[in-house]
Amino acid sequence: MKVFNLRCPLGHIFEGWFASESTFEQQKSQGWLSCPMCNSHDIVKGLSAPHLARKSNSLPPQPLPSAPAAPSAASAPPPSTAVLAPAPNTPLSDAQRLQKAWLEISRQVVANTDDVGSSFADLARQMHEGEVDARPIRGTATLDEQRALVDEGIDVLPLLLPEASKHRLQ
Repeated sequence: MKVFNLRCPLGHIFEGWFASESTFEQQKSQGWLSCPMCNSHDIVKGLSAPHLARKSNSLPPQPLPSAPAAPSAASAPPPSTAVLAPAPNTPLSDAQRLQKAWLEISRQVVANTDDVGSSFADLARQMHEGEVDARPIRGTATLDEQRALVDEGIDVLPLLLPEASKHRLQ
């Protein structure tokens, strides 16, 4: 099993576990890899510590865990090969702690709000005017719609939710 440190153009750092270097290259070329924070598919490998073999007269080698078979080109993409945290007991960097916290907050927002999609501005206005019961909502609005809501005294908060907050990582 190969563990690679991966990053996207925005500098989000995460790990990917692959059966081999060629599996990583195959998944990257087919667009199966994406940043769990911003969903970018422009993923590059960072520096990773290699596994060094011991001399033959040192401790006996430990058996390696069996790696899953590499997916065929015709198969569906794997659920996700990216994780935000390194192996247990490995300290997280400041960036990794922030990414982990942001992802958890984003998941809380998703779990505790209703996604109303592109009708966000209209529904926020209706709730503000008392036409419908107020409830926590999220959705999409153009910059002009956001400005109009603020001008009308309606509190809105633009929030970029990472793609990974919308589903569970394996």
